[in-house]
Amino acid sequence: MKVKVAKWGNSLGVRLPKSAVDVVGVRAGTELELTVEGRDIRLRSMVKTSAQLLEELLDQIDPNNVPPMLDWGPDVGSEIIDDAYSRGEIAMPRARSRKKPPKHHRHGKPNAAS
Repeated sequence: MKVKVAKWGNSLGVRLPKSAVDVVGVRAGTELELTVEGRDIRLRSMVKTSAQLLEELLDQIDPNNVPPMLDWGPDVGSEIIDDAYSRGEIAMPRARSRKKPPKHHRHGKPNAAS
């Protein structure tokens, strides 16, 4: 796809065609990574790590805008769980390892040793 370089202040700019940005999913304000490889210029979408995304979300939290806690009243019906695990008396059981299925004889019957 051909694009034309244009003057933009003291820099140069390239307009990205709508058909290209629709495929890639970028819009105005999206940060792209520019790399120079030999005599080529490459623009790539920046893939953010989970930590970067979490940091962005945490930056949007306004400590002055915390919703109040709601009192829904006491638990009723199936909300009430009263067992040893819920009371903290036992730990969550570990996942059991899968047992290997018994070996079968070539006629489809289990071996006597199984």
